[in-house]
Amino acid sequence: MGSDDHYPEEAPTHRVRVDAFSISPTAVTNDEFADFVAATGHITVAERPIDAADYPGAPQENLQPGSLVFTPTDGPVDLRHLSQWWTWTPGASWRHPEGPGSSVKRLGDHPVVHVAHEDAAVYAAWAGLSLPTEAEWEYAARGGLDGKPFTWGDEARPEGRIMANTWDGLDFPWRSTGESGYLRTAPVGSFPANGFGLFDMAGNVWEWTDDWWTTHHPDDAGSPCCAPSNPRGGDLEASYDPRQPQFHVGRKVIKGGSHLCADSYCLRYRPAARRPQMVDTGMSHVGFRCVRRSARTGLPLLSTAGH
Repeated sequence: MGSDDHYPEEAPTHRVRVDAFSISPTAVTNDEFADFVAATGHITVAERPIDAADYPGAPQENLQPGSLVFTPTDGPVDLRHLSQWWTWTPGASWRHPEGPGSSVKRLGDHPVVHVAHEDAAVYAAWAGLSLPTEAEWEYAARGGLDGKPFTWGDEARPEGRIMANTWDGLDFPWRSTGESGYLRTAPVGSFPANGFGLFDMAGNVWEWTDDWWTTHHPDDAGSPCCAPSNPRGGDLEASYDPRQPQFHVGRKVIKGGSHLCADSYCLRYRPAARRPQMVDTGMSHVGFRCVRRSARTGLPLLSTAGH
């Protein structure tokens, strides 16, 4: 797991073991999520009323159901300030991915977005499945290629071929060349599968895992015999964002990068890449997929196994 060559939170590279499991070949789609909502009546976090006490100092206009939507800028901006291209959009939800007036009517085979961790976990439980741990997700994403930077090998674009739905060009967040054919999400399975037959383990949407965020990985055990089995990240208290102490909200690890990953800004469409995401916050580029663990793990099998 991990990488010593890119962002600090991915280090150090270390060995782990995971028991047998299976994983969905694609992220959960809008059609699949709609079936779940129809069967259960589930109301997602983005659709529920907001308690102002949970968000001290938040502008009144933001205290209504909604979610964060990517909004391209008019030109180059300071890339240190995400607020310039993320807009809190009342009415945005999985049903309305770009806000009121938008719809998933023609996006049934696209990954569902604007789902908080709770929404993903409830869906998984309804389906008799689970959300993956970070170790399971990363093992699956590598597709049998140990130590390679990308799910398909060493080069971002082997022989010029576009391998994932990521930001085209260097002018993020205001101008994309459109080479991939998509400016936002793409139908699942639009790009080549990895060695395990899994689609979109790089790009398209970030995906929830069930592990609490840690700022770095543990050191390597030093010997294969001593590698930890089925590791489970950090804990709730350590996952809080120290830069925003007013928000006492835990953060889980998300993996895989998204259609907004640009080589000039966010080279995170790699198996080792990881980011923290507040559990109550869905966004227009965050989705999920599920796993089934073998009976011998004692935990709640779809398409890959290993250790």
